[in-house]
Amino acid sequence: MRKKLKLSVYPRTDLVILAGGQAKRMNGINKLLQQFDDQIQLIKIHQQLKSSVQQIWINSHRDYSIYQKIIPSIQCYQDDESGFLGPLMGMKSAWIHVQADYVLFIPCDVTFIPARVVLKLHQALNKNALAEVAYVEINGTALYPFCLVKRSSLRTLTTHLEQKQRSLRQCFSDLHAQVARFENHALFFHSINSPDELQQYQQLKFLH
Repeated sequence: MRKKLKLSVYPRTDLVILAGGQAKRMNGINKLLQQFDDQIQLIKIHQQLKSSVQQIWINSHRDYSIYQKIIPSIQCYQDDESGFLGPLMGMKSAWIHVQADYVLFIPCDVTFIPARVVLKLHQALNKNALAEVAYVEINGTALYPFCLVKRSSLRTLTTHLEQKQRSLRQCFSDLHAQVARFENHALFFHSINSPDELQQYQQLKFLH
């Protein structure tokens, strides 16, 4: 039986905001600097998670000076390899930079951050000694890029990328993934991927 984690008792955990994509469906705009709700995404994510993690990082290829002007303590890094190879590359690249042995990854376009998500992901991860990742599921939908990952996952992440296999779902299967389940019945979009989705999200939120 593995030791049960209590509230606020878990190993040092850093946060990485995944913002390394091209945002083609958003016409190339930087989603992390957009305002989906009453705050821009960077400030929303920072405010909701800063007390649950140590250092906060952004995996991005642009706008470093803007990020650091908004939040001076923020750190940034690029993917190890160019070519916009997806979130798996952003996760693999993190381990060169972060000091913690656990990283919470979150996509820059997420709309809902569950309460106590870091604790609950650690609790999920702790259920299986072989598990090296735990991901968020909301209303039955898996949000694979919203996940807690152990440093020991690096070998598997690297192998998948070397094999040009960039599916998080497939990679996580090899990492004995655990799931932290949440519900939010007022949620219309888990993430925003186009201007149309953003408009619909804002209209539905206003009507709700």
